[in-house]
Amino acid sequence: MAWHDEDLVDGPVPKWHQIAERLRSCITAGEFAPGDALPSETLLTRRFGISRTTARSALNELEHDQLVSRRSGQGTIVLPPKVEQPLNLLASFSDDMRARGLTPGYRLSEVSVAAAPAEVAKELGLSEDEQVVHIDRVLLADGEPIASSASWLSPRVVPTGNAPAPETLDESSLYQWIERETGTRISSGEEYIEGGVATPSLARRLAVTKGAPILIARRRCVSASGEPVESAVITYRADRYRFRIELARP
Repeated sequence: MAWHDEDLVDGPVPKWHQIAERLRSCITAGEFAPGDALPSETLLTRRFGISRTTARSALNELEHDQLVSRRSGQGTIVLPPKVEQPLNLLASFSDDMRARGLTPGYRLSEVSVAAAPAEVAKELGLSEDEQVVHIDRVLLADGEPIASSASWLSPRVVPTGNAPAPETLDESSLYQWIERETGTRISSGEEYIEGGVATPSLARRLAVTKGAPILIARRRCVSASGEPVESAVITYRADRYRFRIELARP
């Protein structure tokens, strides 16, 4: 059933909610693809004989659920679906994207050798100011920026004289490169996640507005033997990414 096929029903369910649910179903079914415009407030008002306030409430509900973006002069635009990552699964970004039917990509900003910041040195078990390989990249899903990643690699695993070539990191997973070049496989880690807002520079990198909500994941990864390998900060677009955790009652 198309969103406009049947009239709204008088009853306990508000009309704005009925409209929102119809449009939500159409988005889920792929009748409106990412980038498509939903019916305008004016069109909804004419079709269902409702007030403009009711039509606006329906579209605002979809925006609240981050299914659409509403901007003056552009209308109500369907957003790409969020990428979901289980919190108990440690996977490379490329593996994560491919498992969801998305094509991973990378935009390298910098590969450098620098002194480890104090917090990084502590996480990697290094002396303060010890030199490490630092990698700064923008992570892409189907060509669109979804996260910004800053990684510091332990020199005991990746010597500073063996930093990956920039062209390598434009094409492949960092974890795969580490395993292939050093024989060390990242097998586990721990991660802390918190909310934040995009600074002007981060907003430009992620193609979002200044002050847009972001998710900040601080990760420490180790090898099967327990050797620290990576300390990373990955900043995700909150409108494109979410974390999932399965809960069990004791």
